[in-house]
Order: sequence, then C-alpha cells, then structure tokens
Amino acid sequence: MEAASLKPAPIKVFLIEDHNLVRAGIKSLLENLHGIEVAGEAGNGRDALRMMRNDAPDIVLTDIAMAGLNGMETTSRITKDFPNVRVIVLSMYANEEYVMQALRAGAAGYLVKEAATSELELAIRAVARGDTYLSPAVSGKVIDKTLGRAVPQNSPLDRLTPRQREILQLIAEGRSTKQIADTLTLSVKTVETHRAQLMSRLEIFDVPGLVRYAIRVGMISSDL
Repeated sequence: MEAASLKPAPIKVFLIEDHNLVRAGIKSLLENLHGIEVAGEAGNGRDALRMMRNDAPDIVLTDIAMAGLNGMETTSRITKDFPNVRVIVLSMYANEEYVMQALRAGAAGYLVKEAATSELELAIRAVARGDTYLSPAVSGKVIDKTLGRAVPQNSPLDRLTPRQREILQLIAEGRSTKQIADTLTLSVKTVETHRAQLMSRLEIFDVPGLVRYAIRVGMISSDL
C-alpha cells in the first residue's frame, strides 16, 4: 500500500484540435504513453476554456489555426486564467514568426505536427518538468532569440487588445458584424468600434486586407 501511494500522479493533458480525425489520432497516441492521461478534449478554444474551469489539466496541446478562437489567443487566455497550466502549441509550420508569436502568447512548447511520437512524449515530459521545448525543426535563429541572443521584434498584432484580435479573426473568417456581436455577446456598436480601432492600429482599411494579414500571421488557415 505504501509503495502504491508513492506512485507519481499521471500528467494530465487536455487536447484542443478542430479536426476530428487528427484529434482522435493524437488522443490515441497519448493514451498509449505511460504516465500520461488524456484529461479532456475540445474542438475549439472557447469550449476548452469553459471545460477547463471545472478541472484544469497540467498540460494543454493546442493547434494554431482553429475557427472562432485561434490557438495563439487560446494560449494567451489559458496562461492568464490558469497560470499553473502549461501550453504546447502544435503546428504544421516551423515558421519563425509563428514560433515567436506562440512564445509571446505564453506557450511553453512548440511542436511541429510532423514530429515523431517519441518527440511528442519528450515535449510533454519536458514541459511538465518546467522546461521549454522547441521542436528541432524550428530554426536556429528562433532558438537564438528565445535564449536572449537577439531581441525579438514585436508583431503589429501586439498592438491589438485581446478583444480586437478576437474580432479580427472573426472578420477574417467572413462573419458579419451582427454575427460577431452575437458570438461575443456584444452590441453591434461595440463591435464596430473595435473594428475601426483595429483597422487603424494595423493600418489596414479593407476586409480583404485583414483576411490576408490574418493568414500571414497564422491567425487563420488559408483553407478556412
């Protein structure tokens, strides 16, 4: 009985991925890893944040390009609302800008989706220990920046408030002002004010331009 009581608690992992088959595949991999437990799953950031209020996990694995609330914003909210939860961002890209955005949002790890199962396990265990994990596919320049050998430049996206970034994503996904207001439980006038402010701060004054910008910074996928 005493030996059993000393057994370490499993690492509780919550998975956020909007593609059902991909999410099922990652979940299956996690369930086969010793000492790692799938604590929950969600298809989008908003649902994940709501579900985590009841039982926060140790680690969150989140995709970047998700409709409604992308992985960067989800990461930012998780690290703010659940300071003891550590986030690993999953992405198809080793693009430097994406990696730096994820780290600025508070991510403790960045893993490309083409990584081997062994790397997924390595990332989870490293982040659970309190370390930062960057996939080897990430460029040396990015690693230099994270180690402080170069000063990262702020993205224009950093000029926006969290609410403005959320509205920018919804605009880029083709939502109307009324639809955005309904989704965020805001008045149409408030949404219009945020829209005008974000356009001014980004110096982009048309919807196609906002869509192109959102794709470029990884806020939405080009195939959404």
